[in-house]
Amino acid sequence: MHKTTSLRTFWFVFISLVSLISVSLYLHITSGDFDITVMEILRTILQIDSKPENELVLFEFRMPRMIVAALVGFGLGIAGAIIQGVSRNGLADPGILGINAGAGFAIVIFMFLFQGELFTDGWLGTMIMPIFGLVGGLLAALVIFALAWHRGTLDPQRLLLVGIAISSGFGALTLFISLKMNPSDFEAATIWLTGSIYNANWLYIVAMLPWLIILVPILMLKASVLDLLQMKDESASSLGIAINRERIILLICSIGLVSACVSVSGSIGFVGLLAPHIARRLVGVTHTRLIPICGLIGMLIVVFSDYVGKTLVAPAELPVGIVISLVGVPYFVYLMIRTKGK
Repeated sequence: MHKTTSLRTFWFVFISLVSLISVSLYLHITSGDFDITVMEILRTILQIDSKPENELVLFEFRMPRMIVAALVGFGLGIAGAIIQGVSRNGLADPGILGINAGAGFAIVIFMFLFQGELFTDGWLGTMIMPIFGLVGGLLAALVIFALAWHRGTLDPQRLLLVGIAISSGFGALTLFISLKMNPSDFEAATIWLTGSIYNANWLYIVAMLPWLIILVPILMLKASVLDLLQMKDESASSLGIAINRERIILLICSIGLVSACVSVSGSIGFVGLLAPHIARRLVGVTHTRLIPICGLIGMLIVVFSDYVGKTLVAPAELPVGIVISLVGVPYFVYLMIRTKGK
């Protein structure tokens, strides 16, 4: 049982996480095949005797990649907290629920049909990818909602079971489509499916940022409702909560977050599982405190994992999804064993 923490504890955890994220960003931006000092970074940003090679490395490669990693981690961490709260299940995760698979299937379809003709480095191609991801995530959600609806209500346990089945189905379809691609497109799709942000650019940031700006405040406003949804349905209804409507709103918002993140980063798993568990141990179960801390923990996980992935076996790189899975899979098994023991 997690206890409610004090406001002082919350701010201590918040500042500590911001500090750790800052250190991770520093390591990320200064390290690599081409090392850059802090003074060189400042000169380049302020355009004081900056070198062309420094501008290229910072503005075209490292800064977009860092920002995408931070935004993706933030979005996935918050989405994980919402999905675990709605389902009242600590093993729930955007990937397990089928949202990642639905968004991933739609984007692989996009890559298969249009990459050679429509997908370019311009605004059009970049903005269409997140839309495809969102449509895929919403399609998966629509199927899951239809199958999880039981006796006039959205059953949280059926939601998870149906999500696992839908995720497997979309995963099989994604594999089938990817095998139909030409070798170069198949390689790109495979890298994307493992979760990778090595090709991030500023347009990716523009494509996903509106979803975070719109959806995260809505979820924060619904934090108190999410606390009430932890009670039995009868108790929550007696307090005037429209259970089905609130669950649908929360899930649609989390689906939007996940779809936007997956569309630019590939299918990164376990962030939405790890972040809420760590956050509950640090700040308790009150969602007004839990949600922002989950976002920061997710940000730290993805940024640091991407730094490890690009430096551990340099000059080769490990996709960030693989690095996170090396920690996520054992932790997931541990959670299952602990849950079974209880």
